[in-house]
Amino acid sequence: MSRRATTVLIAVLLAGCSTFPAATGGSGGEKVPPGTLDAETARTRLTEIPVADPGGLAGYVRDCDRGAACVFGQPWSDVDGDGCDQRSQVLARDLVDVKRKEGRCAVTSGTLYDPYTGETITSVSKVQIDHVVPLAEMWRSGASGWTPERRTAAANDLRNLVAVQGKANQSKGDKTPDEWMPPSPGYACAYARIYVGVKAEFGLTVSTPERTALERTLASCA
Repeated sequence: MSRRATTVLIAVLLAGCSTFPAATGGSGGEKVPPGTLDAETARTRLTEIPVADPGGLAGYVRDCDRGAACVFGQPWSDVDGDGCDQRSQVLARDLVDVKRKEGRCAVTSGTLYDPYTGETITSVSKVQIDHVVPLAEMWRSGASGWTPERRTAAANDLRNLVAVQGKANQSKGDKTPDEWMPPSPGYACAYARIYVGVKAEFGLTVSTPERTALERTLASCA
């Protein structure tokens, strides 16, 4: 490949990583992925989501190593085919002052104004990407019956992915909104809007406690 062709290819790949604008600075606030429902629409969509008891986790295997089932596909696939994996896209979208590896999409540094805790994080190693609707919860509420392709698409949907403090993400685990909400109360409304939008988009169900928690949170949204 010629030097000019290589330069053009690198430019295209890096442009692909900037599909969404970087988040603005501050303490987190109402920072949400593009495509997130507004509060009024979220309240309406929540009433349309079927209520059902969550299913079990039989067959759910997230591990992809050594031939494991890997039911949601390889983590951080480049599902939109733009040359950048989804993790890199989320970091570039949610962090500020982003720097990448030369000629690559991988983010090497940047600052996160964590929406979950309100803290400022300057080390990318302390940032994790949260599935707002956890993958295990997707499995329990309908994804167990999907095709592998649909599960891979859902696991990498940018509307369900948020860069957050690693400790907060680990504290959340696979919990639903009736069991866990972001430590920063100011982000509760945004979190519920994201959550409802993803559940509605993918035709998933909610449990009664889950719905009650979401209704209570959305009722407080401006």
